[in-house]
Amino acid sequence: MYLYETHCHTFPVSKCAKSTVRETLEFYRSMGYQGIFITNHFLDGNINTDRSLPYEERLRFYFSDYEDAVRVGREIGISVFLGWELSYGGTDFLIYGLSQEWFFSHPEIEGMKKSQELELLKNAGALIIQAHPFREASYIDHIRLFPRHVHGVEIINANRSDFENQQAENYAKSYGLIAVAGSDLHHCVTQKRLAGVMTDTPIIDERDFCQRILSGDFSIFTKENESLK
Repeated sequence: MYLYETHCHTFPVSKCAKSTVRETLEFYRSMGYQGIFITNHFLDGNINTDRSLPYEERLRFYFSDYEDAVRVGREIGISVFLGWELSYGGTDFLIYGLSQEWFFSHPEIEGMKKSQELELLKNAGALIIQAHPFREASYIDHIRLFPRHVHGVEIINANRSDFENQQAENYAKSYGLIAVAGSDLHHCVTQKRLAGVMTDTPIIDERDFCQRILSGDFSIFTKENESLK
């Protein structure tokens, strides 16, 4: 079986991340993963850049960790794929399957309502997963759900409580949404629990991943970080 991380943040792009690209990739390789998606916070979220800079300049910074990860992945032998985490007041969405060029050519997304942006992304062929939909935190005013604008739900987020994950699973079942899992890693040395998707054959690229998720040709898993016990 092949193990893949679907939700991962790296420093310096994600402001909340503590681990560098190399530290992150070496950690996942040591944990037996065959590949990871770099899903740093996008321009609408907790990104470590000056929001007054031009859209294209901020995008180039955004993609810098992913491009670095591709180079490191080839060096140490772990596959790297591109994803995004969009944000809306504490409500987050994992986006897969679109190219860097698509985002460079659509600066109008910054001025869109989130529901409109999600619909545009979906129509462009993106796979959209709502991350940790029942997350509770002091900075989150209220829980928002977008069942008509997503393909699936993160029913296991390794950094959320069992209660929050159970509510996400109930939500996915009620609306017939695809159920996925991810670690939401920010700091390798403190990550006690891991999660992700598992496949019988290697994932080729982002489009292959999207097709497998949409067709149900995968399973989800969790595992403990034995080095912290």
